[in-house]
Amino acid sequence: MNRFSSASASTTAPVLRPTVTAPAAPAAASLRKQPTTPPHPVPTPAAMIDAFSGDPNFMTSLARGLSVIQTFTQHTPQLTISQVSAKTGLSRAAVRRCLYTLNKLGFVHSEDGQHFSLRPRILSLSHAYTSSSSLAHTAQPILDHISNVLHESCSVGTLDGDDIVYVARANVTRIMAVDLGIGSRLPAYCSSMGRVLLAHLPPDELENYIARVPMHRYTARTVNTPDKLRQALRTIQRTGFALVDQELEVGLRSLAVPVKSPTGRVVAAMNVGAQAQRMPLHEIQSKFLAHLQNAANELSLTLR
Repeated sequence: MNRFSSASASTTAPVLRPTVTAPAAPAAASLRKQPTTPPHPVPTPAAMIDAFSGDPNFMTSLARGLSVIQTFTQHTPQLTISQVSAKTGLSRAAVRRCLYTLNKLGFVHSEDGQHFSLRPRILSLSHAYTSSSSLAHTAQPILDHISNVLHESCSVGTLDGDDIVYVARANVTRIMAVDLGIGSRLPAYCSSMGRVLLAHLPPDELENYIARVPMHRYTARTVNTPDKLRQALRTIQRTGFALVDQELEVGLRSLAVPVKSPTGRVVAAMNVGAQAQRMPLHEIQSKFLAHLQNAANELSLTLR
């Protein structure tokens, strides 16, 4: 499974009720056809940091260090100073100082002084979130149970910027390209959890997202135009779930439902993914939807 294995089942990575709910008027209005504008180029981390240059409380050095950490991925686990500089837009001198500091603190390592990689201590940063977040903490046992019932991998994710990020996951053993895990990111527009979360954005936020995000075509089935995405989101608002068929990876289907806070706001999504050759499209809904809805409702009741 490539990095999209179970999210369409996002990361990266890019998935997952028979109650039908009517969309709220503001949400439905958000999906009316809007004039499309060319997507803006994605700014580099350096450009985003520079936008805060006039803020006396903004710590530029900390922001630079965090952007350097985020350049290391599953596909680029080892990088040189020049490569980090190119990916972040930061100067080589700034990157060198960041890597020097991270090395001294035990977060990165280099055998030859030229090629750098993350060290296990970096996991303490993610552990701080997963151990303190009520969503991540309470989702795991629920995911473990539903995964055992369905015999498929299940996940919970939230919207972070333009992507969805996995905050909890229960895996089953399958022969796929690459497994997704906690912290994996996937594009929101073509993953099932991402679509659930986009469908519940306020109208202005949704339109800003559509205007801003380039919609790459990962497979021949990928929804990659604003009009088709709006149509897909209207369907989610009408049915209460998202079903994505091989849009992130050929052979992978996924179903997602919303997870709500005590106030009724959609704060996350829960999904289940299955291989297309084992699970016909109609069976995913008939076999998984009610179980997934019940699990999402259970999780919603535990959130603070």
